[in-house]
Parts: sequence; C-alpha cells; structure tokens
Amino acid sequence: MYWPLVGIAPTIQRFLAAYREVFCRDSGFEHVSRYINGLLLSANKTLQGIYAQIVWPEGKQVSRRAMHEAVFESGWSRDELMKQHRQNVAPNYRGRGRAVVSLDWTFGYHPYSQKIYGAKEAYDYVNRCWSCYQTVVTAAVANPHRVDGLAVEVQQPNYQKEELKYLTMTQRDSYEQMEQVRQRLLELLHYHQHRLSYRKRTEIAVDIVRQIEAEGCFPQADYAFDQGVLNHPLTTLIESAGKHWVSEIECTRLILWKGQWTQVQKVAKQLKQSHPESFRHKRVRCRNGGIREIWAFSKVVRLKKYGRKRLVIVHEASELSDAPRFLLTDALHWDSSRVFATWSFRWPIETFHEFAKQLVGFEAAQLRNEEAVKRHFCLSCLAQSALQQASCQGQKSERFDFADNHEQPIGQRLYSLSREAVEQVVVFTQSLLLQGQSVEQIMEVLMPA
Repeated sequence: MYWPLVGIAPTIQRFLAAYREVFCRDSGFEHVSRYINGLLLSANKTLQGIYAQIVWPEGKQVSRRAMHEAVFESGWSRDELMKQHRQNVAPNYRGRGRAVVSLDWTFGYHPYSQKIYGAKEAYDYVNRCWSCYQTVVTAAVANPHRVDGLAVEVQQPNYQKEELKYLTMTQRDSYEQMEQVRQRLLELLHYHQHRLSYRKRTEIAVDIVRQIEAEGCFPQADYAFDQGVLNHPLTTLIESAGKHWVSEIECTRLILWKGQWTQVQKVAKQLKQSHPESFRHKRVRCRNGGIREIWAFSKVVRLKKYGRKRLVIVHEASELSDAPRFLLTDALHWDSSRVFATWSFRWPIETFHEFAKQLVGFEAAQLRNEEAVKRHFCLSCLAQSALQQASCQGQKSERFDFADNHEQPIGQRLYSLSREAVEQVVVFTQSLLLQGQSVEQIMEVLMPA
C-alpha cells in the first residue's frame, strides 16, 4: 500500500542521533535517515520505492540520484557504522540477564537476476532446488528481552570450478605471438587472485568474532552456533578470549569412546538400548523464560582436533523415541541444563533473519555494486534495532492480547511507528489546510498524479 512519508519518524530520529558522527555531511545523514525510515514503513523497500513515497519540504526536494549517492556511494564507512552500532546497543545487554552471541548464515534470494552482487545460481539445500541467492554470514546478540544484529557479511561467490574449466578448455601447447602469452598470463593471475581472495563462511565467522572481541562491547557474552559454523580456529579464538561456546554437532562426528573412535550417533543408540537410565530428567529455563523438559546424557569426551570437550546428548521425549540432539561445549564444568539453556540462545538469530527479510528488505534491494549491497545490509541492522526502541502504543487493542507477560511484540512496535508516520501526515495536511490549499492541491502534494 502506498503511504506518503512526511519527514522521519521521531523514534528513528532519536535512535539515529547517536550515529551522526559517522557521516560526513548533514545532508547525507538525512538521506540515510530517510532510507532507514523507508525500510521500516515503506511497502517497496528499494531506494526507488522509498524515494517515490517521500513528501519533501517545499524547496528542498533533491533528485533520486543524489539520495542514491548519499546512501550507497558517499564517503562514510560501513565498518565505522557497525562499530558504532555495537557500542550503542551494548548497554541494553548489561544487567538485563544473560547475553549470548550467536553465529549463523542465511540465503538472500534473488531469483530473477545474477547481476546483483554476491548472487549466484546454485543448489539450495534449504528448499531443495536450484536457485539464485546470496550467502550472508551474520552475528546477533540476544538476552531474554531483545535481539540485535552485530555483523552482516556477504560471501563472495566461488567461481573457481568455472574458471578452472575455462582455463582447461582454452589451454594451448604453444603461442605464436607475445600478446597471446600476455593474455594467458593475465587469465592465470586472475584465477590465482580469486583463489586467494575467496573466504569460506567459517573464515568470515572467525573474522567477525575477532572484531567483536577486539572491541570488548560484550565482555560477559558466550557464543552459540551450529555445526555449519563450528571450526577449530573459531573455538580457539573464543577460548583465548576467556569465554565459552556451545555448538550442535553432526551425528557422524567421531568421539573417543571406550578406546575406539566411534560415531556419536552409535554411542547414543548404545546408551538408549543398554543404559536408558543414563539420560537424566532435567527442567531447563530457556531464553524466553519457558520451562522445557529434557532427558540428557552428559560426559567429557575427546574429539579429533578439539581435544577434551563436554558432550551432551539430548532427548525431549521421556521414552527417548525422538531423534537426539548432540551438543558440544568447551565448558567442562557446565552441567547439561546450562549447556541446553545456552543453546536456546542460538535461535534468536533465526528471528533476526526473518525480521530482516520480512520487515526491512534484506532481499528487496536490487543492487549490483559490492559496497552498496553491504551498506544496505548494515542499514537493515540499524533499522531492526531502531524498531526495538519504539515505545509501544495501542496496548488496549485486542489484536495484541496474545502477547505473554505483557511483552511488546514486534507487530505492536511497528504499529506504534506507523502511528507516528500517520500523525506526521495529519499534521502536515492540517498545515496545508490552514494555508488555504484545496483538497486537490493537497492530494497533488501527497500523491502526485
């Protein structure tokens, strides 16, 4: 639905005031603020769609190209922006319960174009089909009250197989001219350069954690992730910072069990059949405050590369009839309840992914430039945090009666932000009426024909 955007919502203005020093000029900061405002309130979350809905003050309208340059091309640094963002959200995680940083990746789908930076046609194991998507590595911090994105990095697509196939098909035994030799040498150097510049998702995750720990904004936060992120350099880095981590591991992972290297799924099967009493009943309070009943087996075991770690095998059915979950942690002194409770903090990053895709246009921006794509993702993180700052209104509305413990859901916060936008339109319309303008003139200002 088209809705005119008159100015910037006060909630967003207050939130973004702390980021002013990152931007070089006031005009550029205003354009970025309008863009974030549009990511939350516009149905079309591209710069073109947001620009079309903006009602500019008289005499201050600028071209869409000028707004595009201010948001995606000007001299402000996205690295400095995210560093400032982490510093700004950190106070929300001090003295408000336990905080855990989770690491993951997600796919940004662009089925209609491979010209968008980072998008490549490949097999999508989530939807089990071929698709065109970006791979985005993310980090988010969560406590019992909120979740904030800390880092978003786009993985450069890997074209090494295609490049090697081309080099193999075009190889020649000899070259008659020096220009042909020069061209071939350039092709080989480009292939080598691309091999060196490509980073795996696990390497990107290590760089993100290194940056977070170097800044020291979350000194008490442990880490949670799944087997797709788990790697030895990552765990070594976290342990060197004096923190703990919890990860799910694949069922085929080998552990040293009774003097032999055995798959962890076979160990779980043996315990279930021979010693079901070894799975002890636990009542665990998870991140959302709910109590979950689990039956867990816990033991310190040895793994290849990782050494001695605590393994927790978790069932959520008292008959042990469900598929077990295998959790691993470096905290040898933790019991199974604390390990599972920490693991429950891994799921808010999925909420962050859903929020980013559905509400702030993670997959909406059709951008081909690397810097523009990365800036869009960073500004989406800011938009997600800005919405959580909204002071909720409409508590009497029955549409929000489902919320537990008087919590304020995202839908209610977005409702409050929309009320601010509507109020701005009403006040602006009132001022035009006081100036004596007709309905037709006002409509031409708000929604040009």
